[in-house]
Amino acid sequence: MITLKSKREILAMEKSGAIIAGMHQALKNIIKPGISTWDIEEFSRNYIESHGGRAAQIGFEGFEYATTVSVNSEVAHAFPRKDLILKDGDLVKVDTVVELDGAYSDSAWSYAVGRVSPEIQKLMEVTLKAMYLGIDQAQVGNRLGDIGAVMNHYIEDENGYGNVIDYAGHGIGPTMHEEPTVLHDGVAGRGLRLRPGMTITIEPMVNLGSWEVETSQEDGWTVRTIDGSWSAQYEHVIAITEDGPKILTSQDAEFDAKYLLK
Repeated sequence: MITLKSKREILAMEKSGAIIAGMHQALKNIIKPGISTWDIEEFSRNYIESHGGRAAQIGFEGFEYATTVSVNSEVAHAFPRKDLILKDGDLVKVDTVVELDGAYSDSAWSYAVGRVSPEIQKLMEVTLKAMYLGIDQAQVGNRLGDIGAVMNHYIEDENGYGNVIDYAGHGIGPTMHEEPTVLHDGVAGRGLRLRPGMTITIEPMVNLGSWEVETSQEDGWTVRTIDGSWSAQYEHVIAITEDGPKILTSQDAEFDAKYLLK
């Protein structure tokens, strides 16, 4: 079921989103060589709870952590670990969901650990731009397929990277995951027409190599690239409004505006 949110509900989601945004901004100063991915988990959970939010991933389908912390060829959903120490040149993705007074928000971000190679820096830049290209298409009257189509063209056709299509964005609001599904490779002009009040995530996952991924048989959660290539991801929650897409997990409105104009 797709729920259309009121202005009041969107404002509540923006307040929840501000907690995630602040957490991600703070992590830019925390993530460095020598820390463990468990350090990221502890910092993130403390940040969320100290700002009045609830780390909503805890308990979701048996998941035990406030964050997923995925490194290098891990695409998504990896457990934070005390024995996984980050080193210079690593690429780490941190994803979390926050609930505040019944309003949910969801955001993932990619972080360079120390100095990454030019190859990895470009992967991050392409993934980030793909997300904003998708956001640009989230206009009243457009269709869901327009979002995935523009991202897939940029990721695969223009840059030759693997666009992970086994996962997708989703609706969000009174629950963590709801309809509609926001495909990463939609067909332009096809799919549900976007209406004011819809709130969705746009969250491309991009691999240096093939798009193909697999889920760990050991923990049942960690998603990795099959070919061992590294992967990046960015994710925002947006609201569809008559004035255009509104980013509810924005870390820096000025940065968003400049990137959307590129």
